[in-house]
Amino acid sequence: MAATPVTDETADQRIVMYGVPWHHFEGQLTLRADLPVPRISYLEGVLELMSPSQDHERIKSYLSHLVVTFAIEQGIELSAYGSWTLKSAAREAGAEPDECYIVGTDQAKSVPDLVLEVIWTSGGLDKLAIYARLGVPEVWCWTGGHLDVYVLSGDSYRRAARSALLPGLDLDLLVSFLDRPTVTQAIRAYRNVLRKGSPDGSAGQ
Repeated sequence: MAATPVTDETADQRIVMYGVPWHHFEGQLTLRADLPVPRISYLEGVLELMSPSQDHERIKSYLSHLVVTFAIEQGIELSAYGSWTLKSAAREAGAEPDECYIVGTDQAKSVPDLVLEVIWTSGGLDKLAIYARLGVPEVWCWTGGHLDVYVLSGDSYRRAARSALLPGLDLDLLVSFLDRPTVTQAIRAYRNVLRKGSPDGSAGQ
């Protein structure tokens, strides 16, 4: 996926508006209702409407399935919450992640433990600034074939070599399965490596 060029046809579609009051952000959420797009973000008067491309959604879906596969194989309790609308009027921040998770069995949380963002097309709002205001403990950003981990420290994120929530997860290994033709092939190959340590994950496909 890192070598795939982004063209006008494959780019995410994004509209950014400035000087937007908070109630307009709330109104956009109401107007969209239960539709999956556009994903709506807000930060200090700036509103972003984003419709992800097919490539964007493919990467997100693969990553999400592989993260769940890791949790299953390692016996970790994990719940996926999709594009959960996260918002705080007091902090003038809101976003809808590509995917997010709660780690453990406590589901009564106001924000997820982990947010996953795919950066397929550059531009738009600073999602890390939004998630820091909302108090999300950890954010993963996929960019150009690599996953970067950001762990909340005080009011901002610090870059980390590995996940604090899933420290046993090899992120480079996980993203190496994104080139499989189908997500089921990616899951089987990754599961085989986790179970048997096969270097290329070819067995069991």
